[in-house]
Amino acid sequence: MSGVEPGPDGKPRCSWGLSAPEYVDYHDNEWGRPVHGENELFERLTLEAFQSGLSWLTILRKRENFRKAFDGFEIEKVAAYKQKDFKRLMGDAGIVRNRKKIEAAIANARSARELHAAGETLDEVIWSFAPEEERPAPRTLSDLEPTTAESKALATELKRRGFVFVGPTTAYATMEAIGVVNDHLAGCAFR
Repeated sequence: MSGVEPGPDGKPRCSWGLSAPEYVDYHDNEWGRPVHGENELFERLTLEAFQSGLSWLTILRKRENFRKAFDGFEIEKVAAYKQKDFKRLMGDAGIVRNRKKIEAAIANARSARELHAAGETLDEVIWSFAPEEERPAPRTLSDLEPTTAESKALATELKRRGFVFVGPTTAYATMEAIGVVNDHLAGCAFR
């Protein structure tokens, strides 16, 4: 499974997007499509951090639980979380109960709120690291790197601004997910 393969409807897709119905839906309707908006980008950045070390399918299957648990990823609400909210999240079996990742989500909401206080947005920061030129379409999954110069620079900038749990790999996965880069394989009907 390293290239493009026909999906259930016969359309060619990136092979990773075929192993489960949730993957087909995510691949076809979300992954790689441009996303803007503070809460939307905060959600994607947060979920990519929670995915670290886990299957993305685990996160997709828990996504609605994450949305409920984190108040729809509304930055201002999450930034205002107190110890009782942290305890509630640690006790919520519907999400990934990882202390460091939950702490990071709250810290990152506070950092995003600080951006707003400075007249900036998470949207502007992330999208400012879009490559200047579109790269050639990758032919196989092995053509993809886990990080790029842009994702390393984005991770550095986010950390400089107080974000945590946002290394270059998480930054790149976020960039792929929100369409900053288009890593659908050559021949994919959804490229």
